[in-house]
Parts: sequence; C-alpha cells; structure tokens
Amino acid sequence: MGFTSVLALPMLVVVVAGIYYLYNEVLRFMSKSVVRNKVVVITDAVSGVGNECAKLFHKGGARLILCGKSWDKLESLSDDLSSASDPSVTFTPKLVLLDFSDMDSMPDVITEILECYGCVDVLICNSSLKIKAPVQTMSLELDKTIMDTNYFGPITLAKGVLQSMISRRTGHLLLVNSIQGKLAVPFRTAYAASKHAVQAFFDCLRAEVEEYGISVSTISHTFISALPKEATPSSKPNNSLWSFLSRHLSHGVHPVDLADEILRTVSRRKKEVLLAHPIPRAALYIRSLFPSLFFAVVAAGVKDVAIAEPLQ
Repeated sequence: MGFTSVLALPMLVVVVAGIYYLYNEVLRFMSKSVVRNKVVVITDAVSGVGNECAKLFHKGGARLILCGKSWDKLESLSDDLSSASDPSVTFTPKLVLLDFSDMDSMPDVITEILECYGCVDVLICNSSLKIKAPVQTMSLELDKTIMDTNYFGPITLAKGVLQSMISRRTGHLLLVNSIQGKLAVPFRTAYAASKHAVQAFFDCLRAEVEEYGISVSTISHTFISALPKEATPSSKPNNSLWSFLSRHLSHGVHPVDLADEILRTVSRRKKEVLLAHPIPRAALYIRSLFPSLFFAVVAAGVKDVAIAEPLQ
C-alpha cells in the first residue's frame, strides 16, 4: 500500500504531462488546418521570426506571399520551403520586395500583393527596426526612419489591404509588436515611441472593423533571441535593483516559440497576447499602479550606466 502511494504522484505527473502534450499537439494540428488555402502575407519573411512563420504556414497549406528587402534571400527561402514540402499539398510562395523605409514604393507594393491572389486573408506585420542610443545622439532623420519602418509602413500596408477585407467581410490583421509598445525603457526613445504608436493604431482599428468580421491581433513580446544569452566571464556583477530588472527584461523568446504563438493567434483569433517572463509582466503592473517607483528605478538605471561607462 505504501509503495503504491509513493508511485501515485509521479505517475499522476506523467499522465498529466502526457495529456498536456497531446492537447498541444492537437491544437497545433488544428491551427495548421485553419490556415489551409488561406492567403497569408508575411512582411519580413527573411528574419528569424518570419522564416519560422513561413515554415509553419507553408506546411499548413497556406498560400504564402513572402515580403522582404532582399530578393536573393526571399528566393533562397522559397527554394528551401518548396524542397522540404510535398508540392501536392502546398503552394509555391509568391515573392514581393518590401522596404518600409521607402514609403514612396508602398502603393506599388500593395497593388502587387493584392494581384498575387486577388485578396489577403491574413496580414502578419512583423517588420521592425530597433536601435539603442541616448536621445541626444539620435538624429531626427533616424527617428523618421524608425517611425517609417515600425509605424507608418505597417499601418500603410494594413490600410492598403483593408478595403479588400471589408468588401469580403473577412480577414485577419496581426501585429507582432514589442513589450515596449506598453513599457518604455531608457535609450530607446524612437523605438518605444514607434511601438506605442503602432499598438494604439491596431487597438483603435480592432474596434472599428469588428462589425465587418475582421479580426485584429497584437502580440507583444520581449527580446527575440535565437540562442540563450551566456554570461560574459569578464563582466562584473552588479547587484543594483535596475541591474536585476534589466537582466530579466532582456530575457526573450525564441523565434520558433513566437512563430508557434502567431499560428495559434491566427487560428483562435485572439485579440491580444503578451509573451513575457514574470519580471516584465510585473514591471507593467508597477508602471500602472506605482509609476513613481517605476520611474525612480528606471532613472537609477540610467545613472548606473553613466557611472559605468567611464570605467570601461
């Protein structure tokens, strides 16, 4: 009796884990089936996240329109997808050159995208330009470039395909945004501002187009890291509160995990997703409930950086 009782808990854990695994696999399979034959646009398909998204949606039988700034990289990605799939159940991706920093080209890009299949079912805006620098070193021209890539580009493309979605009374607009669209940290003035702006645009858009059967989703994530960060042996330990917070705020998500979440969000038409560890989540609440404390911690972090820089 005692021996059976000892084994009961491990067995229960194994059974629950097995059920959870099967549940996720079923959801993954169902998510793929939902995108079959759907026209899906990925704005930065050659990035790490875009690449993983392209693989998932291609295997799911979506009619992909892959966008990016490099034609050679787009062709290479298309060849990889085609060679790794069954041509009887997948579609050869369409390729479109897209550079959000060149806003003058956007009308032609939108026309080309709509001409590929005559419509767009899902638009995934995952392009982003990130820079970290003190505000006094940032030129206004660079600020404008960041705003074009992170704000004006995505909203121009969304507006460009929106009328087609309204006329068909169906569609899904998905923004892959940053947690800095909700939480601003120092040395990222233009980046955080652009992410706040595009978050607000899609939040407003969601309410406006709901009556037409169009879904709008935002996924706010922390730092995207292909590999886990390893501590540098030469770095000196810093035990300040800001150092603790910044280390945890920098913990990111893997492109594969983010791509999986994008597929699930499209499948379930979730309105908002936050991909973040507990510390960034807590920082969001502190910013809302105790702003003075949050600002004090952030300001202390700036001072720590200013003191450390002359010592390096």
